[in-house]
Amino acid sequence: MTTARYDVVAIGNAIVDVLAQADDAFIAQEGMTKGSMQLMFSPEDADALYAKMGPGQEVSGGSAANTVAGIAALGGKCGFIGQVADDELGEIFAHDIRSLGIRFDTAARSGDPSTARCLIFVTPDGQRTMNTFLGASQFLPEAALDRELIADGAILYLEGYLWDPEEPRAAMRAAIEVARKAGRKVAFTLSDVFCISRHGDDFRRLIADGLIDILFANENELTALARIDDFDAAVAGIAPQVTTLVATRSEKGAIAVSHGETVSVPAEPIERVVDTTGAGDLFAAGFLHGQAQGMNLAKSLKLGAICAGEIISHVGARPQCDMKALITERLG
Repeated sequence: MTTARYDVVAIGNAIVDVLAQADDAFIAQEGMTKGSMQLMFSPEDADALYAKMGPGQEVSGGSAANTVAGIAALGGKCGFIGQVADDELGEIFAHDIRSLGIRFDTAARSGDPSTARCLIFVTPDGQRTMNTFLGASQFLPEAALDRELIADGAILYLEGYLWDPEEPRAAMRAAIEVARKAGRKVAFTLSDVFCISRHGDDFRRLIADGLIDILFANENELTALARIDDFDAAVAGIAPQVTTLVATRSEKGAIAVSHGETVSVPAEPIERVVDTTGAGDLFAAGFLHGQAQGMNLAKSLKLGAICAGEIISHVGARPQCDMKALITERLG
């Protein structure tokens, strides 16, 4: 096996987030499930909801893209594969991710639909409710995969959100095969309970077939995957099936289980939760960066908690401070 040139190569939705403040009454009025994600299946629906938003802030996003952005901020070397359209939002996404030093070579797609966007409503308690129009991102074809890039990444990171459309699902299966043949690790995030309700059997099969080395989940996602209400029982059921299980529990911290070793870490103290958008993405960034740098389980978990704490202290899912300096201060 050759030495990897990249720490992490991710495949995910290429999305531009639009964030705005909202109250609980608005969330209920629009029939949203607070703190969760729902899909919008037409540009007309996206336009109608966008028209109801207050003043917004546009920031490039997408779960896996946020994760590699975090890793890049920590000093890691990353690549990203995701589909944008040949439009203004597509140019914004490409510019933003390349400006971070992340390799992004996926060619823009001409014609409709437009580049994906996620309308995110942040309530006063910091919870984010997401409404996603997948647009061009759901048309990532297997032909768009850069197989050399995937084989050059120590870890291939995949997001569950992208499993929903058929075309990128096939692309991710092909990417797993490329990574496996190159002797690389495969990491997978379950993304949302919504994804498990639609594709849980697929996810369970990937895990049972030994295709996932590192599995990321939050508490609700893990119990949904295990089909057990009890968190500890869910951990006991899933952990033996993967090399490393990482489960986040919001204010209760997080745990990781690997090779029979279980490590836990408390949530990082912060003054105020401003916006939970991207908390799981940046936790994954910290943990994966730690693993890529040869850190042990406990230190990687701590790094994840520090990154998650930083991201929920401000609006948006991309780091806004010197992450290297923060890690030096908090981790030593």
